[in-house]
Amino acid sequence: MSLSEWLSTKRNIYIKNNIKKITLQIPDGLWIKCNKCGFLMYYKTLNKNYKVCPQCNSHFPTSSHDRIKQIIDKNTWMPINANLASTDPLGFCDKKLYGTRLQDMQIKTGLLDAVQTGIGNINHLPVAFGIMDFRFMGGSMGSVVGEKLTRLIEEGTKLNIPVIILCSSGGARMQEGMLSLMQMAKISSALYKHREKRLLYIPVLTSPTTGGVTASFAMLGDIIIAEPNALIAFAGRRVIEQTIREDLPENFQTSEYLFKHGFIDLITTRTQLKNQLYQVLSFYHKQGQ
Repeated sequence: MSLSEWLSTKRNIYIKNNIKKITLQIPDGLWIKCNKCGFLMYYKTLNKNYKVCPQCNSHFPTSSHDRIKQIIDKNTWMPINANLASTDPLGFCDKKLYGTRLQDMQIKTGLLDAVQTGIGNINHLPVAFGIMDFRFMGGSMGSVVGEKLTRLIEEGTKLNIPVIILCSSGGARMQEGMLSLMQMAKISSALYKHREKRLLYIPVLTSPTTGGVTASFAMLGDIIIAEPNALIAFAGRRVIEQTIREDLPENFQTSEYLFKHGFIDLITTRTQLKNQLYQVLSFYHKQGQ
């Protein structure tokens, strides 16, 4: 062994035995990776871009609180019926008591149920605005969700202002049985009275919008708007394929497929949603003058 090789071996042994390994710890919540394109970004960057990936335009899940900040003018949001909360009328129990599940969701999300409703302005134009929150039991529609949306529509009818409902739901809430299904007819009835006064209703379909929500107020709009690549459906893909015994297209039940076949009127990214809503509202406002 040469002198240089001997010195190199001794140096490596010294480094191994006497120098501690330095581990780099990245704080939680600092970075986030896009599941669609793999782009790594600061979480703050994602938040500034309305939780839309700046590289591939993939829309991340977001909360009803964020939606209000993104769409409603600052200091104009006035919640209504914010104190309504679900009970357990059927004493339902699966892996957990329904009442216990509700309490857990309320603690986790800070919401009393799966929708927030209120009156606010979009670029100074007043609207009655409802935002479903998928974090609360999959945005499922129970008695409180139906009651809050019905009261919101009735308030919009009373004030002669447009109604906008941002939909994000797995459908009817099975823990409330028939009481949940009744909300479909109740909300639809309120929308009919709203339409009788020639007032505008705009549902905004986000991913996912499924089940009883799709089968009722999500598809009753004067203008139906959806986010890109949103899952919009009534029944699941596998259920439909087994029923009709045919294979479905790959993009079946996406907002693009529904737009192509005339079920929705406009697809717009979340970053442009407020501007698109304002354009529709301002046109409606001018026509009503």
